[in-house]
Amino acid sequence: MSHRADPLRLAELLLDTVFSLKREEGKTVRRALAFTLGVGLGANSIWMLLAPETWYHAVPGVADTGPMNLHFIRDIGCAYFVVALSLVRLARSPMHAWPATLAGGAFLALHAVVHVWDFRTGREHAHGFLNDLPGVFFPAILTLWLAWPPRPGPKMG
Repeated sequence: MSHRADPLRLAELLLDTVFSLKREEGKTVRRALAFTLGVGLGANSIWMLLAPETWYHAVPGVADTGPMNLHFIRDIGCAYFVVALSLVRLARSPMHAWPATLAGGAFLALHAVVHVWDFRTGREHAHGFLNDLPGVFFPAILTLWLAWPPRPGPKMG
C-alpha cells in the first residue's frame, strides 16, 4: 500500500480549507459579503442609470474603451442592477436565490472574459487590464463563489 497522497484528494482538501470557514461562521460571512457586494454593484448600477455621462468620465479606464454611448451604459447598468438584486436576495435567502445569483455571476464572468480578450488582442493596455482587477474580475469571482451551493458537511451519527 502506497503512503503517497492522492493529488486530487489533496486539492479537494485544500479547496475545502480555503473556501470553508466554520459552517455557521462561514454562512454569516458569506451573507455579509453577498450583501456588501450587492449594495456596491447596486450603487454603481444606479449611477450608470441616472448619470451615465458622469459615470463614463469618472470611472478609470472607461473612456479609453471607446466613445460614450448613453443607451449602452444604461443597458449595462440594468444588468448590474439585476446582479445586485440577486446578491442582496442571496444574503437573505441563499437556498432560494443562488440560481439567480449564479446567472448574475455568469454575466459578470463573461464581461470579465471580454476584458481579457480585449487585452490579449491589444485593444486594451496592461494598465487598463490591471485597473479592471478590482472592478471587473474580483466581483465576478466573488459572485460565482458566493452563488455556488456549498457542499454539505460530513454526516454525523
